[in-house]
Amino acid sequence: MFSGKLFALCLKYSRNYQDAEDTLQDSFLTIFKKMPQYQHKGSFEGWMKRITINTALQKYREKSPLQLVSEAPDEEIVEEIELETENVNIDVLLELIQSLPDRYRLVFNLYVLDNYSHKEIAELLNISVGTSKSNLSRARQILKKEMELYQAKEAKA
Repeated sequence: MFSGKLFALCLKYSRNYQDAEDTLQDSFLTIFKKMPQYQHKGSFEGWMKRITINTALQKYREKSPLQLVSEAPDEEIVEEIELETENVNIDVLLELIQSLPDRYRLVFNLYVLDNYSHKEIAELLNISVGTSKSNLSRARQILKKEMELYQAKEAKA
C-alpha cells in the first residue's frame, strides 16, 4: 500500500536503485519497531515518510560524513535562481536532480520537494542554515545550467 510511495522517496535520497532498496528495507524495519510509539496524531503516511527520510539521511551520513561542508560563509546573501521548468519533461528534470552532487541534491530535495525549512535541513544534515541556503542556491544554479544545455540540445534535434 505505501511501499511504492516510500520507495520513490528512497530513490530521491539514494544514488542508485540498490541503495534505495536497502533504505526502504531499513525504513520498514524502523517503522515496525517504532509502531508502538505512533500516537495517531497526523497522518500515518506522513509519519512513515518522516522515518524514511531520516533513515535515508542517516545512511548518507554513515557513507560520507565529510561531504556536507560549507562553501560560503553563513552571512552570505544567497540569490534566488528561478528554474524554468515549464518546457522540460518531468523525467528529464528528475534525472537532472538525481545527477546533482549529494550535498546539493539532499538540500534541494528536502527544501523544494519535501517542504523542509532551512533550519530543519540544517538540523537533519548537521550543517549551518547558511550552508543549507548556499547548497540550495548552488543546486538551482547547476539545474538551471543543465536545463539550458538540455533545451539547447533539444532545439537542435
